[in-house]
Amino acid sequence: MTTTQPKLIVALDVPDLARANELVEMLTPLGVWFKVGYEALFGYGDALRAKLESHDANVFLDAKLHDIPRTVEAAIHALVRPGVRILTVHAIGGNDMLVAAVDSARARATELGIDIPQIFAVTILTSIAPESLRELGLLGGPGENVMRLAALARDARCAGVVCSANEVADLKSYFGHDFAALCPGIRPGGSAHGDQKRVATPQAAIAAGADYLVVGRPIVEAADPVAAARAILAEMEGAVHAR
Repeated sequence: MTTTQPKLIVALDVPDLARANELVEMLTPLGVWFKVGYEALFGYGDALRAKLESHDANVFLDAKLHDIPRTVEAAIHALVRPGVRILTVHAIGGNDMLVAAVDSARARATELGIDIPQIFAVTILTSIAPESLRELGLLGGPGENVMRLAALARDARCAGVVCSANEVADLKSYFGHDFAALCPGIRPGGSAHGDQKRVATPQAAIAAGADYLVVGRPIVEAADPVAAARAILAEMEGAVHAR
């Protein structure tokens, strides 16, 4: 099993630019990555991305694109910029859409002379409970659906998938450790789950083989975000050494 240190990604899911900038200033020295999701991207995306670029931050741009291939290709072209390391699309968009995303990221990064962002495919959202899958017309449990969508993503040359930590062990066993797993729904022990249904502690996620852990509210809403992030990083490091 790989002993590469997994990455902590802090979700900048906050309502205003001032707070996001404050978090970037506080947390950048810790070497964490930052997630820019819908709230930040649509609310104050250009200003925040300029701030992140000025700090040479590593960015997970969680756009969760899902549209016809041509539209996704154009969106990826617009979103690729320095510091963006990971971009997301929905696996359920299908092979042609996933391939368009991968190819567009490579072409645009080459044009700009920057590192090529990795495309990760979103499988089953961590806010979806197993019983909700039937309402969506999906057969089987979360694990079966994640594996089916992950196979589609791998065949389209995506770098990995977004899934809950509960599916990571099977994912790694089947696809190997080079196919990366990015896990939202990470909650330190004692933290509220909020709207997340399939959650895991940092230690459990690392033990399963997760490569990227996304943590939002337990850090950004903490009285001391730096101390909260440091505690999670320490737990992650300990889990890596233990596995």
